[in-house]
Amino acid sequence: MIPSDADWARAALGEPSRADAVFGALSDRTRRTLLAAIAAGPAATATELAADLPISRQAVLKHLNALADAGLLERERAGREVRYRVTPAPLSDAVSWMTDVGEQWDERLAALGRQLRGERTAGG
Repeated sequence: MIPSDADWARAALGEPSRADAVFGALSDRTRRTLLAAIAAGPAATATELAADLPISRQAVLKHLNALADAGLLERERAGREVRYRVTPAPLSDAVSWMTDVGEQWDERLAALGRQLRGERTAGG
């Protein structure tokens, strides 16, 4: 079933979802770079990550906090260090959202194709 404009409006005005937080966090290239760097290894500190970037450790920390707030990173304190590890579960919410939207567009395009070919749709 294709959502109506009213359905889209209600969804847009509702409470932010975990997928919203993920998309917000991943909208920044530096955050995507940090997430990829952390995913490539077992865990990393802000200092280790800042060494490979042209931004300060404080800026890296702000980005790491945004990723952690979205649920994409887990913080683990070991003495004075805080190590960051990827938690991939929230990404599945974003993937599910993209899959749903893709299916809706597939349905819309198929209906348009049928209409252009002069075929009748079920119930219409």
